[in-house]
Amino acid sequence: MREMVKAHIQRSIEVKRAVLAGTLVDQVVEAGLLLAGAFRAGQKVLLCGNGGSAGDAQHIATEFVIRYQAANKREALPAISLATDTSALTAGGNDLGFDLVFARQVEALGRSGDVLIGITTSGNSPNIIEAFRMGRSKGMRHVLLSADRGGRIMKDAPELVDIALLVPSQETARIQECHIMLGQILCAVVEKELYGFD
Repeated sequence: MREMVKAHIQRSIEVKRAVLAGTLVDQVVEAGLLLAGAFRAGQKVLLCGNGGSAGDAQHIATEFVIRYQAANKREALPAISLATDTSALTAGGNDLGFDLVFARQVEALGRSGDVLIGITTSGNSPNIIEAFRMGRSKGMRHVLLSADRGGRIMKDAPELVDIALLVPSQETARIQECHIMLGQILCAVVEKELYGFD
C-alpha cells in the first residue's frame, strides 16, 4: 500500500515537471493577464465544469471573490461559478436538457468583455461546448482548462477557445490536481497584476 501511495505522488510530480518544461507556463501568464484586464475593466468571470471540475470552478470563483492569500487585503472581484445553483441546474436539465445548463446561465449573466472559464478533464463535455458557443455570441473571451489535446472542443470547435491550458496527461486524477493548481496560480497572477501582491 505504501508503494501505491508513493507511485501516485511520483506520477503527480512527473506531470507537474512536464507542465514546467512545456509552453503551459506562458499560457497561464496570458490567461492570468486576460482575467486581470477583465477585472480592471469592470467585467466579471464566469466558471463552469462537471463533477470534480464543478468543485474546481466553485473553488476558483471563491478565491477571486474572497481573496487568494489570506494576508492580502483587497476588494472583492466579481466571479461566479455556474455549477453551484441547484435550482438553475435542475430546472435547466429538466426543461432544456443537460447540454444547455451552463449556456442558459451564460445567456442570462454573460456580457461582452466578460471571461468564461470552462473546466473539463476530457475536453468532451457538451455543456462546456454549448456554454462557449453562447459566450462567443455575447462577445465573451474563453479560457479552457483541459488536458492532452483538449478533446472534442479543440478538435471540433477550436475557434471557441481563446486560451487553452492543456495539462500533459491522460490520467484524470493528475489532470484534476493540475487544474486546481493552475486555477490558484491564475488567482496569484491576477492579484500580482492588480495589487502588486507576491
